Formats: sequence, C-alpha cells, structure tokens
Amino acid sequence: MAQITLDRLAHSYDANPKSRDDFALKEIDHVWSDGGAYALLGPSGCGKTTLLNIISGLLTPSRGRILFDGEDVTEAKPEHRNIAQVFQFPVIYDTMTVAQNLAFPLKNRRVAPDEITARVEEMIDVLDLREKANRKARGLTADEKQKISLGRGLVRQDVNAILFDEPLTVIDPHMKWQLRTKLKELHRQLGHTMIYVTHDQTEALTFADKVVVMYEGEVVQIGTPEELFDEPAHTFVGYFIGSPGMNIIPAAVSGKTAQIGAHEVKLGGDYAPLDGKTELGIRPEFIALKSGKTGLPATIDAVEDIGRFRILRARVEDHAINVVLEEGEPIPADAKLTFDPTRINIYHNDHLVRPQAPVKKTPVKSPTKRKAA
Repeated sequence: MAQITLDRLAHSYDANPKSRDDFALKEIDHVWSDGGAYALLGPSGCGKTTLLNIISGLLTPSRGRILFDGEDVTEAKPEHRNIAQVFQFPVIYDTMTVAQNLAFPLKNRRVAPDEITARVEEMIDVLDLREKANRKARGLTADEKQKISLGRGLVRQDVNAILFDEPLTVIDPHMKWQLRTKLKELHRQLGHTMIYVTHDQTEALTFADKVVVMYEGEVVQIGTPEELFDEPAHTFVGYFIGSPGMNIIPAAVSGKTAQIGAHEVKLGGDYAPLDGKTELGIRPEFIALKSGKTGLPATIDAVEDIGRFRILRARVEDHAINVVLEEGEPIPADAKLTFDPTRINIYHNDHLVRPQAPVKKTPVKSPTKRKAA
C-alpha cells in the first residue's frame, strides 16, 4: 500500500504543446492517502484513463512527478511500481482453473507454496467461487470471469495500489451491484489503496471514500459523495452528479437576493455583487411545488413517474427546471416553485462562490428528497 502524490502532474499527447488547451490532462497537485478508496469519475475523453495510465506507469507524464510513499516513480516501468491493475474486460487464462488463475500472479513472484494455497483459498471464499474453484475458466459466465480478474489483483498483499479501469462494464446490472458491494467490503478488509475509473456516478459514489471528478482534462473537484452532492465546486459537477442533476439557472446576484428574469429568489447567505457569468444552482430535491401567490410561476412540460418518486419537467422564464416530487404529491394548475434558500449554490464563471458567512443548511426530512444517484 502506498501514499500516492501527484506533483504538478500534466500530460499532452502533442510533442510541443503551446497552450493549456493542448493538454489532455491539465495540471494536478494532490496527495492520495495510503489505504484510501478513490474513484476517477467523468465522461468519456475527460482524461481519466490518461491519469490512470500515468499512475500505473504505462504513460510518462509531459510535466510533473508521481511519487509512491515519497519515492519518485515518474520514470519507473509498470513492473517496478508494484501495482495490480484490473481492466474493463477480464484478463484470465481460459485453460486454467479458477484456483490456478488466482495462484498465477503469486507463483510469478515466487511466493512460498503454502502461502499461495492459503491466499488462494481465502480469495475463493471472498469471491463466492468455492463450488467452481476447480473448473476451467472458459466455461464460466462473464461476471464470474471478471470476479477472477478482480481476485488476481486482490490476492497480492504486497501491492502499492490496485487500479480498476471500468471493471464492471461487461457485467449485468444486478451483478454490478453485488460486485460493487464486494469491492467495498474487500477494501475495508484488506486496506489496499484503490483507484477506480468509471463514467458511472453510481459506481463512483458507492465505492469511493473520495471521488475525483474530471472534466475536459481537468480535475474540477475532489470530495466525498456528500460534498459533491451538497456543494458542487463546478457547474459540471452539479450537472453530472445526481439523477436528475442540479438545475443551473442564469441569475443576477447581489446581497441576499438572486434575480431570475423578473422574479426575485431569497438566498441563504450574503454575497458580494458578481459581474459576468453568474448562475444559481439548486438540486431538484430542494424545490417545492405550491399554489398561491408566492414563488416562481412555472410552466409544466411533463411529469415522469419512475416508481419511488416523480420528476416534474418545468420551465421558469424559459429556463428548464427539474423538480423531484413525492409519489402522489398533487400538481396544482397555478404551479409555483419555491427554492430552499439554504440549499442554493451560486456560481461565477462555472465555479462555486461561497457566501460571506457560513450557511446552516436545512435538514433533509424526506428520503426521496435526498437522492445523489
């Protein structure tokens, strides 16, 4: 296990980058704790795999350094970094049994036979493959093969880190949930430093202690799932995290008031006047639907029932707004929307602006009013 330090790390696939836009991975400075569980989350092409390949040693960064426990490994080959990597598709030997596949990386490292047997037996039980331990891998299902691939990385106890590159892509949805839970259990049990690459927010939020959100080659926020939900540092994080994501609405902000078109919205904090691109962010879970004179007049476009709650698709001043409704909650003809002031975030040029004094957020009362994924 290792503490991983990214020291002013950046990478360009252009041999002579001339501007920031030429970098696939913009500069990042961060320390990942020994034994932590991290997720690299973002859409395709955002730089996740580039960063993972730099950590693994498959790619040498254009700038900066990477250190394992303070030792500079920037130029070190993958085999000298002592890491395990699990890929999107299972990497196993079809002609070997489950047990033989799990033992193979240990035999390559000349681990004592008795220790190999003990570790393989333990991993077979952990992966719930006892009944198939002596079966050849070629006859197993895709999820069982991926379990073996996960086990080949986890069976080693001397690794600095275990890297997962979208390992559940080929797994059916029900099995994905089981394997995510299993990975979380294994992290608690084994204490390895784990880094998990995914574009799926559910995978990232359920697996990781800290999520690294990437957008257009830049790390825009590193935080706990709760921090990403409550206070997205960038409008992309607000939009990308949540289902549906945060509503982002152009607004003029000054003091304790935001102006959306002809309508005023009270804010939970006091803000200095902001020029340029200013937006208000509010989660669909923290908008109330009412009738009467107070609130923002809304035009309702659609209502989607997804079982445990409904999503109201509405417009205010021609700006699309999503609202999460309780199952059975009435929808008035003269619909008005009210925002919880303590749950409003303000953004300037896409970045979070904090009020001049801390805001005490209203506690969440309803389970359907707090769904991060």
